[in-house]
Amino acid sequence: MIACDLGSNTFRVVKIDCQSKKRVAEFEKIVKTADGLQNSGEISKLSINRIIEAIKEAKKAMDFSNDEVYAVATAAFRIASNSKKALTRIKKETGLEVEVISGTHEANLTAIAVSEALKRLDLEYQDFILLDLGGGSSELFIQKKDRAFIKSFDIGIVTLTQKYNSFDKMQESINLETKDIEKFISEIYSSFSKPKVFISTAGTATTLASLNKGIDYEHYEHEIINGTILSIADIDKLFERLLEFDERERDRWVGVGRSNLIFSGIAILKSVLKIAGFENMIVIDDGLREGLAISKCE
Repeated sequence: MIACDLGSNTFRVVKIDCQSKKRVAEFEKIVKTADGLQNSGEISKLSINRIIEAIKEAKKAMDFSNDEVYAVATAAFRIASNSKKALTRIKKETGLEVEVISGTHEANLTAIAVSEALKRLDLEYQDFILLDLGGGSSELFIQKKDRAFIKSFDIGIVTLTQKYNSFDKMQESINLETKDIEKFISEIYSSFSKPKVFISTAGTATTLASLNKGIDYEHYEHEIINGTILSIADIDKLFERLLEFDERERDRWVGVGRSNLIFSGIAILKSVLKIAGFENMIVIDDGLREGLAISKCE
């Protein structure tokens, strides 16, 4: 089973063995889908070109012909006025049909993958709050045994970076930017007890965990990162390290084209951790693409 996640910044592909639910192969490339979207309201021709090239690269790296293939697109395609036109061109030039899914569906699929990963790691998987911090949106999933509360928010690392021209201005406004998240968490907490653990997935969390372990972007390994625990104090130290790097060194650790985005991610991540009342988080690499594959396997 092959699953593709066309995100607001990254195109990610995974091949899953349906019996073991383990990864057989994976592919990832930064495509900057939401680049300029904040101002134009459209996915640019350059972004579409990058997506098409990335899909072609993925098909060379991973044989698509012998497996079922499913592909979904998220926030950037949900809000762009030219989504249908862009996806038509992508299908015509690559053969890949991409479905635009809602934020709720995205959160559900991500939670499936995270729950499977937590079970494998013998960690709490029935009572948690999950933040999936994306490029164009962020999803919160609160699991309380047999109850689940889900909401998607229009705040992401790409859109936030493009909205503010300096990190200081972003920091000054981060409480305002996350006020809807605070309201949602407050409403759940007023009726249910605080979850036992805070889980974070997607690029900001996994990059910070990798940096903390001394693993650069090129040598990233999800097996090492899954289950990593980071505290707010750890995040602050990593933030200071990133500030000390020059642009070339920062690209080495966080990936080319992501050096500015990581700071937006840190701002959102710290804000949500504090709102939720946690000092620590568990980092899980498995996300939307794995959840999509597992759901289709089942």
